[in-house]
Amino acid sequence: MKSNFNDLSKRAKELRELLNQANHSYYVLDSPNMEDAIYDQLYRELINIEYNNPSLITSDSPSQRLGGKASKGFQSITHNIPLLSLDNAFNLQELKAWHERTTKLISQEIKYQLNSHKLELTCELKIDGNAIALTYEKGILTKAATRGDGKEGDNITSNVRTISTIPLSLGLKNPPPILEIRGEAFMPNKTFERINIHRKNIGEMLFANPRNACAGTLRQLDPKIVASRNLDFFAYSIHIPEDWELLNLNLKKPIAQSDALKFLKDIGFKVNPNSQLKSNLEDANSFYKYWEIKKNNLPYATDGIVVKVDSFTIQNLLGSTNKAPRWAIAVKYPAEEKPTKLKRLVFQIGRTGAVTPVAEFEPVLLAGTSVNRATLHNAKRLNTLNLHSEDTIIVRKAGEIIPEVINVIAELRVSNATLVQLPKNCPECNSELIQEANEAVTKCVNKNCPAILKGLLLHWVSKASMNIDGLGEKIISQLINKGYVKSISDLYKLEINSISSLERFGNKSANNLLFELQESIKQPWQKQLYGLGIPLVGEANAKSLAKAFNSIEDLSEIISKSPKVVTNIYGIGNEITDSIIHWFSDPQNILLIKELKAIGFSLGKTSNSNEKESEDNINKSYPLEGKVIVLTGSLNSMTRNEAKQIIEDAGGKVTSSISKNTDYLIAGENSGSKLQKAHVLGITIINEKDLQLLL
Repeated sequence: MKSNFNDLSKRAKELRELLNQANHSYYVLDSPNMEDAIYDQLYRELINIEYNNPSLITSDSPSQRLGGKASKGFQSITHNIPLLSLDNAFNLQELKAWHERTTKLISQEIKYQLNSHKLELTCELKIDGNAIALTYEKGILTKAATRGDGKEGDNITSNVRTISTIPLSLGLKNPPPILEIRGEAFMPNKTFERINIHRKNIGEMLFANPRNACAGTLRQLDPKIVASRNLDFFAYSIHIPEDWELLNLNLKKPIAQSDALKFLKDIGFKVNPNSQLKSNLEDANSFYKYWEIKKNNLPYATDGIVVKVDSFTIQNLLGSTNKAPRWAIAVKYPAEEKPTKLKRLVFQIGRTGAVTPVAEFEPVLLAGTSVNRATLHNAKRLNTLNLHSEDTIIVRKAGEIIPEVINVIAELRVSNATLVQLPKNCPECNSELIQEANEAVTKCVNKNCPAILKGLLLHWVSKASMNIDGLGEKIISQLINKGYVKSISDLYKLEINSISSLERFGNKSANNLLFELQESIKQPWQKQLYGLGIPLVGEANAKSLAKAFNSIEDLSEIISKSPKVVTNIYGIGNEITDSIIHWFSDPQNILLIKELKAIGFSLGKTSNSNEKESEDNINKSYPLEGKVIVLTGSLNSMTRNEAKQIIEDAGGKVTSSISKNTDYLIAGENSGSKLQKAHVLGITIINEKDLQLLL
C-alpha cells in the first residue's frame, strides 16, 4: 500500500511539472507545446489522484488555480518591502529636470563616478492596471497583496492564483527563503470589451475602463469570478536577498533592472516585451515619442512610460523618499482632448456646504470610456471659462481618470447664448449662498440643508469611517426624504419598521442594517474622529489627532486653551487647527458629540481596542523619538519585523532606504549595498547590541 502511495506521489509530481510547463508555454511564452486533448487528459489524471489522495495536493498544483470557496472579506497584509508609487512627469521637459537632478545627486552628493559620464536607463511601458506584490517562500507562491497605502494591502492570494501568467512555483534549483516580485495585473482590451458586451446584454452596469474592471475583479470575494475574467500580469521588479547564492548554471543573478527583467522571464514570469535599455536621455525621449504614437495598437492600456536608472548599485545609493524611489519616474502621455456640446450646468452641494458646478454635455469617448459630465470645482473656475448656454467645450480626462473642461471655443458660440452663472440661492434648500472673503468656494451655510446632511451621512458610513455597507446613497436619500434621519445620531435611532418600509428593503435586510449600525459603534477612535467630518481633517490627520489625544473632550479642551499644541502636531498646521476650532464652536456639533456618547460611541481610546495605552506606555520614555533607522543584513536575536516594532515603540521610524536623513544603520550579518552607502554618506552604523544600549 505504501509503495502504491509513493508511486502516486511520484506521478502527481510528474504531472504537476508537465502541466505547469505547458501552462507557462501557452500563457507566458505564447508558444503551446502540448495538444489540448493531451493537456485535458493529464489534468484529469492529476485531479483524480488529488481527489482520492488529498494529502498530495500542493499549493503549486495547477488544480489550485480554480479558486477555493468565496471569501468573507480581505485581510490586511504588511508589505515586507514598501510598495512605493512613482513620481510623475507630464512632459519631456519634466523628464529632463528629473534626469538632471538625478545625475547631480549621484555625482555631487553621493560622489559616485558614472562610467563615461553616462547614466544608463531602462525604459518600460507604464501598464494601466493594478500593482501587485507577490511573495514566494522557497519558490512557492504564498502571498499576493494589493498596493494599498504602500505599507499595507489587501490579501488577494486566492484571486491571484487564478491568473495563468503568474507562476505558482519558480524555476529555481535553490530558491531563497523569501523572494518578492512586483508587477502589474491588467485586463486586456479584448477581454474588457467582451465582458462589457456581456454585462450590457444582462442589464448590468458597464465597467468604466480596463483598469477599473481589473481592480473590481481583484476585489471579488469569489475566486471563480476572477478566474472567469482572464486577467493578465506583467512582472517588472524583483527583490532578491543579498546573501542568496544562485545555483542555476544557466542563470545570472541580476545587478541591473535590464538584467532583472530577463531573470524574471527565465524563472517563469511574463515580462512586457517592449522594454529597452537606453544609454542616454535623448534615446529615452525617442522611446517616449515612439510609444505615444504606437500605444493605441497595443492589446492592453498604457498611459505613459517608466524610466528607471538601470544599475542596482546606483539605485541603492539614490534610495527613496517616503513616497517614491528617486531612481525612477513615470512620464505620462498628454490626456486626450475632444470637443462636445454643453447641455446644462447643475450645482451640487457637498457636506461642508461648498457649491460645485457640474457641466453636463453630450457624451464623448475619452480614454476608452464614454463621458458626459465634469466638475468645474468652484465659481472662480466657472468665471474663468466664461461658459454660455450651448457652448462648444473641450474636455479631457486629467490623469486619464477625472473628466475636466479645459476650454471653450467661443468662435462657435450661438448668437443668443446666455452667460451661465452661479445661483444666488442654494438649489436644495433655497438659502442664500455665501462666498467668504479670500475664498474661492461659495457655500450654503444652512445646517439643515438636506444636501449637506446627505454629504455628512455618506461620509460617516464610508469605509474609512464607520464602514456601513448597507447604507448607500439611494438609501440615505430615502431616509432624509421621509424625515427619518436629520442628523448622524438619528441613524442609531432607526427602528425595523421604518427601515423595512424603504424601497428594496424587507425584514431580513432591515435587521442586517441594524446589526451593521450597532457594530459600527465599536469602530476605533481615529475612525470615529474622521467620521465627524471636520473640514480639512482627513484620514491621516485624524490618526495623528487620535494618537495625540485620548478623547474628544481632550481635543476640545486643548484646542480652546492651547491651539498651538494642535498646530505643532506633524501634518496639522494653522489652517487645520482653525478649522477644528471653528467646528467645536458650533453648538450643533457639541450636541452631536453628546448624542453619540449617549448612543455608546467612545469618541476616545478604550480598554477594548489596540489603541489604548497602558499606564506604563503613557509614562515611558521614547529614546529613539524622531530618529530615522534602516535595517540591513540578518539579525540574530530578532526578526526584521520584531526589530521594526521595537524601534517604532521607542519612537523611531524605520525606512527601507539609506539617505542623508538616516540617523542609524543597524547592520546584521551579510550586509550589502546599504552598508556601503552608509559609509559613503557618513551614517552612524550600529549592531544589535548597540540598539539595545540605545533603548
